[in-house]
Amino acid sequence: MDLLEIKNLTKSFDNKKILKGINLKINSGKIVGLLGKNGAGKSTLIKIINDLLIPDSGKVLFEGKEIGVYSKEHISYLPERTYLDKSMKVNDVINFFSDFYKDFDKKRAYALLKKLDLDADSRIIKMSKGMQEKLQLILVMSRDASLYVLDEPLSGVDPATRDYILDTILSNFKEGASIIISTHLISDVERILDDVVFIDNGKIVLSSSADELRKKEKASIDEVFRRMFKC
Repeated sequence: MDLLEIKNLTKSFDNKKILKGINLKINSGKIVGLLGKNGAGKSTLIKIINDLLIPDSGKVLFEGKEIGVYSKEHISYLPERTYLDKSMKVNDVINFFSDFYKDFDKKRAYALLKKLDLDADSRIIKMSKGMQEKLQLILVMSRDASLYVLDEPLSGVDPATRDYILDTILSNFKEGASIIISTHLISDVERILDDVVFIDNGKIVLSSSADELRKKEKASIDEVFRRMFKC
């Protein structure tokens, strides 16, 4: 059984088609790059996977079940924008997540705070945008989920920090779980990817093993993407 299966998914806003018949399967134990330019449909697809938007047609199955309460218990989601209550302290947010999610590992969260040089007593309102995004990543990766869905996890951090963030992701997800990373910063993430999915204008235009694609095209994933879309 596939961990995640998307069948004939469509979505429109104001009569404009954003997703146009998406079909995709994600297996367990894979790190998958959902790669596309801004506005390609990545965030809309991710929101549907996380049951935050209702598709016009088609369906999403997680472990063979339609998304809903069960999938939310097993999918850990990092949204593109900060959602934290900025009046809270870091400690308060960790306690909230620990109470809300049965699979939340508080010990891991505090270890990651230390590793990423964040103060547990800080108020979120006094943290920079990059620090807040690090905190959100810590909260997401501290769950023992079956699927981690990360929407632009590197967009708010400087280039020097990106490798550190990727190493944090690699070393802190449950064995056998899968990760979907949505990004347009392809050169930064491609070293960790098992599979790649190119999305453009609401359609999946390429789905491949990362290694097979590099071998076939004799180029990096970033170079292949640039060729296809003339970036």
